[in-house]
Amino acid sequence: MSTPSRRRLMRDFKKLQDDPPAGVSGAPTEESIMHWEAVIFGPQDTPFEDGTFKLSLEFSEEYPNKPPHVKFVSKMFHPNVYADGSICLDILQNQWSPTYDVAAILTSIQSLLDEPNPNSPANSQAAQLYRENRREYEKRVHAIVEQSWMTFSNDDSDEAADQLETAREDNESPHTAAEYEVGGEEEGVLDVTQSSFHEEENDEDEEEEGELRNNDTDNSVEQD
Repeated sequence: MSTPSRRRLMRDFKKLQDDPPAGVSGAPTEESIMHWEAVIFGPQDTPFEDGTFKLSLEFSEEYPNKPPHVKFVSKMFHPNVYADGSICLDILQNQWSPTYDVAAILTSIQSLLDEPNPNSPANSQAAQLYRENRREYEKRVHAIVEQSWMTFSNDDSDEAADQLETAREDNESPHTAAEYEVGGEEEGVLDVTQSSFHEEENDEDEEEEGELRNNDTDNSVEQD
């Protein structure tokens, strides 16, 4: 079923495929375009460098008028990340705008890793260490960085792990990783191919044309 939120998510995904930001990647799961999985590489020259962090994004039919629920699946130690992985970030709350897309969400979270806001903490211990004992804070961060890469090595296939490692070294998004292949011939794989995207665009154009015709009809009735 095509809805405004699903069509918007199709466009978000196409943008990520055509022009992926450095260090982030995301794609819908096979089950639903409303549920995405994403990966963020820790920014270079920060305590999070070399980290490979998984996230989940849950969208409602009110997207993009309302933000998705985003959380880290990988373990995270950060002043603005709750124990359950939920993220305290203004654009995911009171500063949300429908102009934000998935790419903007992921790059904002990546920036948050290096630029936390300890004055609005979700993790009071991390916030206190960040303010008062930066060396201990970075030690804790390095521990979760190592754990994040071990999680990928244990969970993913050898091929996907190799692709992720190559992408991590090049600071590129791992769009070729097995878990992000879409539009294939295997049953159950989400069809987000170029032709599918254009079909969605055509549906949207037809709806807009229908609305214009209805408006013209209404105007002619009023004139009569």
